[in-house]
Amino acid sequence: MTIFKEKLDEEYLTVSEVKELLQEVEAERAADPDRELRYELARAIEHVNRFTVLSPEQSRELVAELEELEKVDEATAYKIADLLPADRDELRTVFAKQRYALDGDELDEILNVVAKYA
Repeated sequence: MTIFKEKLDEEYLTVSEVKELLQEVEAERAADPDRELRYELARAIEHVNRFTVLSPEQSRELVAELEELEKVDEATAYKIADLLPADRDELRTVFAKQRYALDGDELDEILNVVAKYA
């Protein structure tokens, strides 16, 4: 017998936004000496601290600008904002699971948007 929990809501966040949220949680835990950070939480904080490049505001702007492009959907825009691909090959890996392939001009258009923020 399998018990499933109901999915109430789903929201995409960039690593920068997650870092902001985890800093709040970390501050709450630090204020209470009886509560310690669980291993998973500590690893998540370590991960976002290591891989966050942009500020939350910059990452939101980047996602909004990417979503304006024709071939970039919401999930892909957030993935690109997290990874900040520097060349065509890195960007192609983001689109590897899509049912379509982008040509060079479309890839360059996306990379130009990313270059403004990276």
